[in-house]
Amino acid sequence: MTDHIPHQQTVTRDDWIAAREALLAKEKELTRALDRLAALRRRMPWQQVEREYAFVRPAGKAKLEDLFEGRRQLIVYHHMLKPDDPHPCAGCGMVGDQMPHLAHLHARNTSLVFVSRAPLDQIKAFKARMGWQMPWVETTDDFGADFDVPKYFGLNVFIRDGGGIFRTYFTKGRGVETLGTAWALLDLTPMGRQEAWEDAPEGIPQSKAHQWLRLHDEYDT
Repeated sequence: MTDHIPHQQTVTRDDWIAAREALLAKEKELTRALDRLAALRRRMPWQQVEREYAFVRPAGKAKLEDLFEGRRQLIVYHHMLKPDDPHPCAGCGMVGDQMPHLAHLHARNTSLVFVSRAPLDQIKAFKARMGWQMPWVETTDDFGADFDVPKYFGLNVFIRDGGGIFRTYFTKGRGVETLGTAWALLDLTPMGRQEAWEDAPEGIPQSKAHQWLRLHDEYDT
């Protein structure tokens, strides 16, 4: 490994601050663009889930509705772990390593779960190896294929409404690179962060910015 990297121009502090201010303007422009994109995402049409799907979790057999754990929204990451997988996907491993503490999602009425084709005992063993805490279940049917993840990996978002379950969002490939914070995950959902500054459809519950935040062990108090 070389100790030399391309050296950029050396400037005075005042010139550095000016360059930083110019870059900051571009960064704020991108932030506002991402906010507008999230607003469009919250207005995506919904696809009704029209069949039952079967999963296996530590508590036993489950349906898709059970994975919501009583909450309104559900984020599903389709992890590539296969039966008897000798080389678990490193990319999916990075996604798992960067998941936030789920208490922050739960505070916004949102659950998150990983699903894989591997048997539950193999999922549990790999989850323990990685030191992960998120719920992770075995999918036993066409759930992945029906929601555009016949192979490889992807992320789907669902919502419960009026007794039905609907898909509201899907991404794959580099679309998962921004995951890793509760804010980024909530921005993928139809209810968003549920803060008053957001451009959201009428009827979405909202509170003042940041007032819902707690230390992750303090939400119940």
